[in-house]
Amino acid sequence: MIASCAGFVRGAGLVVFALVLTLTSAAHAERRVALVLGNSQYQHAPALPNPVHDAQAMAERLKGLDFEVVSGFNLTKLQTQTTIAQFAKQVRGADVALLFYAGHGLQVSGKNYLLPVDAALQDETSLDFEAVPVDFILRQMSRETSIRLIFLDACRDNPLAEVLAKTAGVKGASSGLAEIPIENGGAGTLVAFATSPNQTAFDGSDDHSPFTSALLAHIGETNVSITEAMNRVTGDVFKATAGKQRPWINVSLTTAVVLHKVDLNAPLIVGEASAPPPEDNSQVRTANPPASTDDAQLALNALRQKIPRLASDDPIFFDHPIDFGDPAIDGKSIAQLIKGMPRFSPVEGLDKSVWEGKHCNGCHEWDETRLCEQAKNFATNDVSVLRLQHPLGTRFKVALAKWAQGGCK
Repeated sequence: MIASCAGFVRGAGLVVFALVLTLTSAAHAERRVALVLGNSQYQHAPALPNPVHDAQAMAERLKGLDFEVVSGFNLTKLQTQTTIAQFAKQVRGADVALLFYAGHGLQVSGKNYLLPVDAALQDETSLDFEAVPVDFILRQMSRETSIRLIFLDACRDNPLAEVLAKTAGVKGASSGLAEIPIENGGAGTLVAFATSPNQTAFDGSDDHSPFTSALLAHIGETNVSITEAMNRVTGDVFKATAGKQRPWINVSLTTAVVLHKVDLNAPLIVGEASAPPPEDNSQVRTANPPASTDDAQLALNALRQKIPRLASDDPIFFDHPIDFGDPAIDGKSIAQLIKGMPRFSPVEGLDKSVWEGKHCNGCHEWDETRLCEQAKNFATNDVSVLRLQHPLGTRFKVALAKWAQGGCK
């Protein structure tokens, strides 16, 4: 049986403004290594619009989650093997090993293959010389590693599978991949497919496929386990494709895996320098902090002085205009802003070409419920609004905290 894509053989960090925040992050205790591959410019099949964009964005996201990333885009078979060899050396002994692939793939007799851009597949023998067995990569990921995470967005329509089926005389060619049996070892494995076995996934009309778009939105969410993140990914993809595509997850993890773990109530300790002003250089609180001989409390109070004030003390409502004190967003409501364009990168260091001009809600799938949960974190620990950049700026997070204090109305 030959099939392309959709069901691969399944199985098998913090200084803020120079004040050190004692945040609990799995990255500080774990060594994480990822292999990210994306192929779009196929030489013997029509080009795919999004896989390279998908892979590049995922590589940046994973770097932000403290992964050592080995990546390759539009690689030939030889280049792919060289990249995998580099990954194999780096991944040995890692706490978390991760594979992300976007592009064409196929299965033959229950075995899955990734297709480099120079694959022609004129006959079944071509598989050994032109394609890359997924099992081969999984073996490299399994050497002395604890947790293995595999994400396969390889479910586009694949004309090469049809060519191979015809020339090799193999029946049952379709746009789907086979399941991967999960092997025992370490703390377990999660395998996520863009769609159900033997089904075709959408490449997407924007810069990312529906699966990768949802994965980018959820894989680094604060204090969310990878299994819960994938539940959210599944829901987002199902909704975005009007029920036509349902990601398929196979998981056997013996421990909760949280890629962005933060203790929002962690104390602060004094750093070596004073904090710079917030990103918009706007008015900040000037009230003197209460006297204290406790260094941690002094540091906390110093950081609180950097939290910008809103221009108005009026209550915050989801769909009412807000006077933020920032001309770029003044007079707009939370509901309006989450459907607009981001002002800052959603991930530190992410290239502007990836996020500029995109709609915030297209990546984050923000709604009142999700925003309220985020807002409650800011309300519970007010200095958390300064810890990470926000696509809509710090004042937006201050408004969210006030909205939560009012009951998220």
